[in-house]
Amino acid sequence: MGRELQRTYRGRAWREEDPDDKRGLHEVGKAERAVLIASLNCSPVEEDDRLTEMGDLLDTAGALVVHRVVQRRDRPDPRLYLGKGRLGELAEWVKENKPDVVACEGDLSAGQQRHLEDTLKTRVVDRTGVILDIFALHARSAEGKLQVELAQMEYSYSRQEGLWQHLERLGGGVGTRGPGESQLESDRRMIRTRMGVLRQRIAEVAKNRDTMREERLASAVTRVALTGYTNAGKSSLMNALTGAEVDVNDALFETLDATTRAFTKDGMKVLVSDTVGFIRHLPHQLVESFRSTLDEVRDAHLVVHVADASEDDEGRAARATAVEEVLDEIGAHEVPRLLVLNKVDLLDEDERDALARRYPQAVMTSAITGEGLDDLRDRLLTTARARWDRLELEVPYSRGDVISAVYAHGRDVTQDAGPEGTVIRALMPPVEAARVRALLNGDG
Repeated sequence: MGRELQRTYRGRAWREEDPDDKRGLHEVGKAERAVLIASLNCSPVEEDDRLTEMGDLLDTAGALVVHRVVQRRDRPDPRLYLGKGRLGELAEWVKENKPDVVACEGDLSAGQQRHLEDTLKTRVVDRTGVILDIFALHARSAEGKLQVELAQMEYSYSRQEGLWQHLERLGGGVGTRGPGESQLESDRRMIRTRMGVLRQRIAEVAKNRDTMREERLASAVTRVALTGYTNAGKSSLMNALTGAEVDVNDALFETLDATTRAFTKDGMKVLVSDTVGFIRHLPHQLVESFRSTLDEVRDAHLVVHVADASEDDEGRAARATAVEEVLDEIGAHEVPRLLVLNKVDLLDEDERDALARRYPQAVMTSAITGEGLDDLRDRLLTTARARWDRLELEVPYSRGDVISAVYAHGRDVTQDAGPEGTVIRALMPPVEAARVRALLNGDG
C-alpha cells in the first residue's frame, strides 16, 4: 500500500504532501504550523467554502495548515467539539507531528477550548480569535488599534469568565481550592478597568470624528461607501475610480480604517470611502468596536456592494447574505444599494452573459483592466444629480426673499452682480430648487 497523503493548504490552493517528507512542514519560514479542525453539517460546496475561508484566515494570520480534521455531525460536541473517537485520533497525530496550534473553523466555548487544550496538549484557537489576531496585525491608525484592543479584551474577558466560574467551583476542599475568590475578583476588576480606559479613549477620539461627521453631513458632496465581503477588491476599485494609491494586497481584512478619496466628472464631485470588509459571522465585538468607523457606511448616500464576480453562485449568495446582515446590524439597511460585480476579467464571455442575466441591475467592473469604470462613475453621478439641482438664477435686486430662500436651503452658494439683478448659484435639493423657481416666477 502506498504511503498515505495528507492535504496541505498553502495560500488558496491545496497540494498533496508526503507526511514523511518533513521538509514540507519546515520550509514555511516563520509561519506557524496549524491543524484545522471542523465540525460541520452543510452541503459539500458550503463545506469546501468554509474550510477554504478558514485556511485563508490562518494564512493571513501567518499560519500554514499542514493537516485538517473534518467531522460531519448535526452539531459539535458540547464538551469536546469533536467526538471522542475523532479527538483521540487527532491527539495521536498532534503528539507525533507537534504542530504549533490547532485552529477551529467555528467558535468555541471557554469550556470546549479548555478541554481541547487539556486533551491535545497544545494551543487551541477558534475562528473569532484568529480574526481578532488579523485585525491586530492590520490596525494602523490610533483609533483602529484602540478598537482592536478593546475587542480582544472583551473576547478574552468572556472566555476568562468561564475559567473563573470553573475555578470557583473548585474552592472548598483540601487540595482542591482555586486561587481564591479575592484573586479571581482582582483579575476581573483589572480587565474591566482596562476596558473602561479603552472605551474612554475611543470616545475621546470619536469626538473629533463626530465634528468631522457633522461637517460631512452638512456638505453638498455626495458620499459613496464601498462595502462588501473581505478581499472582494474594494481597495483596488477605489484606486481605479479615483486615482488614489490605497495599499492593495491579496489578504483578508487588509483595510480596517476607512479611507476617503474623491473624483469629479461633469462638474460634480463624489466622495468614495473604502471601508472594512465583512465576513460570515463577523465577531460581534468587532462590529461594536468599529461602529464609529462604520458610520461612513451608515451616513453614505449610496452603498456600493462590491462582490467577486468569479465566485460560484452559492458562495456569492452566502457572502451577500453576510454583508447584508452586518449592514442591518449597523443601521444601514435603508441606505440605497448598488451591486458591483468586480473581477469580471476572470470570466469568459459565457460566464459574463450568465451573470448579466442573473443581475441585470448590477455594474460589472474590473479594477485591473478598467472595464466598466465609466459606467460605474455614471451610475454614481446619477445618484449625485438625483440629490441636488445645480441652480443658477438672475434675481432682481428687489427680490431679497428669493435670495434668502436660496441661502436657507442651498449649499455652496455664490452670487455676483448682474446687469439687472443678482446672479446666484447653488446646489439645492430638487424639491427646494423647484420652490425657489416658483417663488421667483410668482407661483410660490
